[in-house]
Amino acid sequence: MPYDHELVYKEYIERENGILRAPYQPELEFYAAIRSGDIDRVREFCEIPFSGKSGLGKLSGDDLRNLKYHLVITAALVARTCIDGGLDHADAFALSDFYIQKIDLCRSAEEIDALHPALSLAYAKKMRQLRTEKIHSAHIADCAAYIYDHLHTRITVKDLSAHSGLHPNYLSRLFKLQTGLTISAYIRKQKLETARNMLMYSDYGSAMIASILAFPSQSYFSEIFRKETGMTPGVFRARFFRKTEIGLPIDVK
Repeated sequence: MPYDHELVYKEYIERENGILRAPYQPELEFYAAIRSGDIDRVREFCEIPFSGKSGLGKLSGDDLRNLKYHLVITAALVARTCIDGGLDHADAFALSDFYIQKIDLCRSAEEIDALHPALSLAYAKKMRQLRTEKIHSAHIADCAAYIYDHLHTRITVKDLSAHSGLHPNYLSRLFKLQTGLTISAYIRKQKLETARNMLMYSDYGSAMIASILAFPSQSYFSEIFRKETGMTPGVFRARFFRKTEIGLPIDVK
């Protein structure tokens, strides 16, 4: 092959100069956060300017063009991640086309830095909307968003009643009618989905995940996780930890 020797030499130079690629786990967590619609987490990932990220490969000798290429790749991966998460193909690709055209017009690293969080949050908001688009009541949609924003706390019907201004009993009936789930079952479902992502894409153990997601205890978390997925958190991690493509949904049923 005509490029084999050149490629081997390039790899040698990178090793000799200690060139490091971006760490894999944060990248997986970034795409998983977008796919799950975790807007606050995506904002955290975007706090570091795109041009200041370590480990970006050299795709062009021109610094600005290099950043553009990397952001175009990010846009393509985010679109695929969200399609895998249930976003309509047309919506995903339309958003991707829009931002890639914006990337092409960028004339500075600062413009790239401003575009990266805009792109990421646009997709995260689309994915979050998927969770509530079938909910017809504005009150219940707002409660669903509240639940998602407070997965790291203990959420009660009283909390949601105060947030929505609805009586607890009426809220509970309306929530079940709109979502098909009781409030507690809906909260549990969202927390378990987050726990699955954490087991696949992070190094957190079961005890830490149970604590972060405000489960009463590690044993309770393990019990309901097994009932939901058919396997313990430990078995799930052993089977799926970092073995999937970015954003690829896991069918554990």
